[in-house]
Amino acid sequence: MIIKNEKERATLIEAGKRLARVMETLRAKVRPGVTAEELDDLAEQLIRDGGDSPAFLGYTPEGARRSYPATLCVSINDEVVHGIPNESVKTLKEGDIVGLDFGLIHEGVVVDSAITVPVGAVNEESKKLLRATEDALVAGIAAAIPGNHLGDISHAIQEEIERAGFSIVKSLGGHGVGDLVHEEPFIPNFGRAGSGALLEEGMVLALEPISAAGKGAVTIAPDGYTYRTKDGSRSAHFEHTILLEKDRARIITA
Repeated sequence: MIIKNEKERATLIEAGKRLARVMETLRAKVRPGVTAEELDDLAEQLIRDGGDSPAFLGYTPEGARRSYPATLCVSINDEVVHGIPNESVKTLKEGDIVGLDFGLIHEGVVVDSAITVPVGAVNEESKKLLRATEDALVAGIAAAIPGNHLGDISHAIQEEIERAGFSIVKSLGGHGVGDLVHEEPFIPNFGRAGSGALLEEGMVLALEPISAAGKGAVTIAPDGYTYRTKDGSRSAHFEHTILLEKDRARIITA
């Protein structure tokens, strides 16, 4: 999506506010004993109560054997992204970390966001992993300025995560968003500054650093969606939808 006028901009901003409100409610519900399906049910209810539609429910990514069966992706510990919340019982336990990722459609505009949060008290490595990955998102957003290149975003994200001693999950990354859940360009979380496509005012992008405490290699579970780290290490994921304005990136899903 390229925002061309004030009406499109206002609709995008409203969509982001709606998603952010739902996300904060979900964050507050994370505690030991809560199931992933309870969080998924709540996400769908809140989205529909607002008059909007879940963006992920029924969505079929390119190459997938079936459509995604839930509103929310709930990824626990070594589950990297796209954890299905409603096909098996997944109960949060003290010390887990859990990624919550979802999108909504408001008046035809798609927005997308993710957070990873601790479940009760977590160990120091997990705290550091969450902090580094969220810092990487902040760094990527700071580099998303018209006139820069996609590689500037990728390089900024990579530097933050690797400086903290963690690994990039290189097979996954950010993307364009707005008209569809996933659009061009693909935005790697690693790369060389100054490389790649030129960033332009009006672009709508979803930046999403994805890190691992181990080596960062991943495998896909038999369900066809859930990515896991091959070495069983924990993973973290943060994401915002942003709009590139004249001299900065506006966070739409804050």
